[in-house]
Amino acid sequence: MKRKPVFVADQILDAAVVRGRGQSSDKQRTPSETSSVRAAAKVKAHVYGPVPSRRLGFSLGVDILPYKTCSLDCIYCQLGPSRRLSTRRRPYFSVRSILSQIKEKIDSGKRIDHITFSGSGEPTLNASIGRLIREIKKTSSIPVAVLTNSTLLTDEKARRDILAADVVVPSLDAATEEVFSRVNRPLRGLTIKKIIGGLVAFRREFRGRIWLEVMLVKGINDSASEIRALKKAIALIMPDKVQLNTVVRPPAEKFALPLSARQLKEISRELGPETEVTAEFREKQKSPAPEDVVESALAMINRRPVSFQDIAASLGKTATAVRLALAPLIRSGRIKERTHRGVVYYEKS
Repeated sequence: MKRKPVFVADQILDAAVVRGRGQSSDKQRTPSETSSVRAAAKVKAHVYGPVPSRRLGFSLGVDILPYKTCSLDCIYCQLGPSRRLSTRRRPYFSVRSILSQIKEKIDSGKRIDHITFSGSGEPTLNASIGRLIREIKKTSSIPVAVLTNSTLLTDEKARRDILAADVVVPSLDAATEEVFSRVNRPLRGLTIKKIIGGLVAFRREFRGRIWLEVMLVKGINDSASEIRALKKAIALIMPDKVQLNTVVRPPAEKFALPLSARQLKEISRELGPETEVTAEFREKQKSPAPEDVVESALAMINRRPVSFQDIAASLGKTATAVRLALAPLIRSGRIKERTHRGVVYYEKS
């Protein structure tokens, strides 16, 4: 008899109940408790948006990982510190469930420019990502994008799994081991030399577009020597574009500070003509489909800190409508406000 697959989500939820009640197995729970745990895994929202993206237009985000499942603990991460690092690839959730949620969003008629694997951590850690991309391509002409921190591109299987994507946006924030350790705080054993080698190999194999993102943090990875090292690495990788970014949203560490627009432009010129500074997305969605503002706003806030302007642009609502929708969520403690460099962001409590 064919065995029912066990997904990591079930194991994580099991562990949460065990920790909370001092129990060790399903046999020690009441039937209702066991049912609640299993139901939680089934109803996880894997899809959010479409949300406005500076690079990908209106992006339908696909989150295929438990929260903060990553191989790096970047000082600038808008999701906060990563406490448990891993490079082990596993099938975290049901492929059928994820595909069903994607189809529902596509069928809603909203504008979607890219279907983007990003979300709560490093998407290539999900061993099902290759199958998911291939299945999406069978039924939709919407381009598929993968945002990756590049650490698993050293693995031939991981590279092969994302070859069917249309756009891959890998990160490279450093080109020397010392700076890599300071800005990305990697899992032990990861080296920037191997990661650059993985990016070079992926460029040889991948027929789509590679937009290499470099996240610059003031006083950490913006020195003249590090920029020269990055330039050499970029020449080896040969991406279609290099996109310079800096710390905009509230970071994991308060000392992670942004560069000025002038500094970014100077570094862009240094890195060459294929380099651009990514600008804030300002376009508003045309003719959005009707939807629940509170529910959609929560879906965005649960993934990352967002401003009410972000939410309004994504949902095609006025700023006033978004503020009215968020007010009861703040009063009830479901979300909280956080000011970062003069901009108010909303994040989960």
